[in-house]
Amino acid sequence: MKKLLASTILAAGLYGFAGSAQAADCGEVSIAEMNWASAGVAAHVDKLILENGYGCTVTLVTGDTMPTFTSMNEKGEPDVAPEMWVNAVRTPLDAAIAEGRLIQLAPLLSEGGVEGWWVPKFFADAHPDIKTVQDALKHPDLFPAPEDASKGAVHNCPSGWNCQVSTANLYKALKADDMNFTLVDTGSAAGLDGSIANAFEKKAGWLGYYWAPTAILGKYEMTRLSFGVEHNKADWDACTAVPDCPEPKVNSYPTSDVFTVVTKSFSEKAGVAMDYMKTRQWDNGTVGKVLAWMTDNQGTNEDAAKHFLETYPEMWTKWVAPDVAEKVKAAL
Repeated sequence: MKKLLASTILAAGLYGFAGSAQAADCGEVSIAEMNWASAGVAAHVDKLILENGYGCTVTLVTGDTMPTFTSMNEKGEPDVAPEMWVNAVRTPLDAAIAEGRLIQLAPLLSEGGVEGWWVPKFFADAHPDIKTVQDALKHPDLFPAPEDASKGAVHNCPSGWNCQVSTANLYKALKADDMNFTLVDTGSAAGLDGSIANAFEKKAGWLGYYWAPTAILGKYEMTRLSFGVEHNKADWDACTAVPDCPEPKVNSYPTSDVFTVVTKSFSEKAGVAMDYMKTRQWDNGTVGKVLAWMTDNQGTNEDAAKHFLETYPEMWTKWVAPDVAEKVKAAL
């Protein structure tokens, strides 16, 4: 799942204000800066708000899903994982919560992490009859393959990514070969992104796998198609996500749960800063726009966090008390 997250996130707040800032309550805080974009930006947003709004002393530490979870669970550090994709650690996380070591707060991504097969929104608007993947597969002429325009194309993930396996199995389950389609190996993340950019430049049809939140979906508006069935976890685990499954069935991608996780010791020392941590949340659309800005401007995670705070005050000021918001604004 880690590579899928490459891209990856911020946005729409839960409602209600946290209590007033009290610097003495916070102290030193360590935050995991995960090695994908959305999580890295989220870590810097937390750093800016906790330091400037609550008087915390924040240290960022390099993170990744499994190493960070293991360290938090066994060593009690870092204090905060702003964007933990918990499906990958669900069983041990549940045990850590039950035993009082870790606390799962509000979902950082209000919609969760989403995957699927997408078409450009301009294409979906022009073809309102195409609402499902099955609808799209009836029209290979609308999705010409780059190497053979007589066939339709379904664009796959790069080799080595988990999504390459699921996409290939779903392609097989849908019998797309029989419908005059070909499964296109995009070669790399840049190749996959480039195929979408090219479709928008030419105003051409495009069908394939992608995920959100990402910079590409922040820059290019896409519509996710339905597979016409509910997600079946048992089939997914036994076949859809298994290489070369002999008889895959049509399935829908799961929604990934993405939460902020903190240590018990942080919850005890953070004071009113915990109110902020329990409240802040953003949507995939906003995260995608922030990531697109970061890509276009070759910005760092910190640059993108400042851009978010400067551009979306109507969102993040709902996560904190008015006096905290004024302190953060003054520091930008």
